[in-house]
Amino acid sequence: MTIELINTIKAIDYLESIAILEERVKDVLLGNKSELLWIVEYNKDIYTAGIRSKSNELLNKDINLVNTNRGGKITYHGPGQKVVYFVLNLNKRGKDIRKLVKSIESCIINILDEYKIKSETDRKNVGIWVKEKNKTKKIAAIGIKVKKWFAYHGFSLNISNDIKKYNNIIPCGLDNKKITNLKKLGVKNYNNINEIIIKNFLNTFP
Repeated sequence: MTIELINTIKAIDYLESIAILEERVKDVLLGNKSELLWIVEYNKDIYTAGIRSKSNELLNKDINLVNTNRGGKITYHGPGQKVVYFVLNLNKRGKDIRKLVKSIESCIINILDEYKIKSETDRKNVGIWVKEKNKTKKIAAIGIKVKKWFAYHGFSLNISNDIKKYNNIIPCGLDNKKITNLKKLGVKNYNNINEIIIKNFLNTFP
């Protein structure tokens, strides 16, 4: 199956990207366009609330919180983080959401493995976790929506973003878990991250 690749180099606005993504979903549903893999980075801090979020997960009431139709809870996006959006037709790839999530998790684990970072899943919490100074920390978050067996939204991977920004929220509803990124794990060269994401995504979803 053909997946169109869009690699947006210049950082963009969150609401603009969501409008583009929703329009693409409509086109794929109608059969007018192919499936999509789209890598973006945001030009400013944004906090988004998934459909399972709760008001007490917003610790700083002064920040702007944007509601979104993806699964999951409250999370943060901003400069230094890669957001990997996709539109996948599960009618052709198997109508199995649990399998989809596992495939996304495997994709992220393989991406991190290329930087010699060992990561793992958590049976109770969706996402990807790593060890930093003997503490388990989250490095990637997953949030998807499925409409008529078309899956979209995607995952975020922390590269060099400001981890302190997560102090404004209870990220993903997990108040006893911490967040990290590639830079804090000692990775100094991540200039090729987009190419590694694309390669592993296409290997996962050929």
